[in-house]
Amino acid sequence: MTRHELDARRLLCPLPVIRVQEKMTTLPSGDTLDVLCTDPGALNDIPAWCRINGHKVIDTRTEEHHIIITIEVG
Repeated sequence: MTRHELDARRLLCPLPVIRVQEKMTTLPSGDTLDVLCTDPGALNDIPAWCRINGHKVIDTRTEEHHIIITIEVG
């Protein structure tokens, strides 16, 4: 299992979800992806996208001026 990071800061909806979708196609099942966002809408959009596409949100947290959503690739 490998941990990856995607910087989606300063991107507005729907770009964070689009970037996650593009990145997930390159990752094997079981890897994790930390998505760094500044758009508060990502807190709803990314988990909804994950549910639809078989991935699992394993953590959501706020650090300084951004949100980090950790996803396990399904």
